[in-house]
Amino acid sequence: MTEHALFGAGCFWCVEAVFQNLKGVEKVVSGYAGGRIANPTYKEVCSGLTGHNEVIDIAFDPAVISYKELLEIFWKTHDPTTLNRQGNDVGTQYRSGVYYYSDEQKQLAEGYKQKLNDGHAFPNPIVTEITAAPTFYPAENYHQNYFNLHGHEPYCQFVAKPKVDKVKALFGEKLKEGVA
Repeated sequence: MTEHALFGAGCFWCVEAVFQNLKGVEKVVSGYAGGRIANPTYKEVCSGLTGHNEVIDIAFDPAVISYKELLEIFWKTHDPTTLNRQGNDVGTQYRSGVYYYSDEQKQLAEGYKQKLNDGHAFPNPIVTEITAAPTFYPAENYHQNYFNLHGHEPYCQFVAKPKVDKVKALFGEKLKEGVA
């Protein structure tokens, strides 16, 4: 049975690339959530005025990869200590967020965040918001599967590729067969 996870961790091109090659991940869709208007456009979200976050919706098979494993990858592939920022990407649309669909997802996310803060896993406290999943709006088609289609572009090479490489190094056993 397919479940869903909804994460915000900076530019959705990068976050999508981190999760889409994992065993058990059936589909990753880039989109927007958490704002004040319905059906926002990329331009509107980039203005910072909508309150939306760039997020990814992950459809996954919990018999193959657990929500807890997805959380581990989420926490280890972005900086959850910078408010409204990931690297040079600045604005509320780049905030770190876990948007849960069930009490179990909420408990796992809050517990993991607490464990990381208690263990001083990062030099600064984690600012990741953990809230009930708001309405998800898929992004325009040209944002989907972006890294795989445009991995040669400078932004992808300098920002997304290091995250993808980190997943390969840390979680290689979780990658789908044939992923180099």
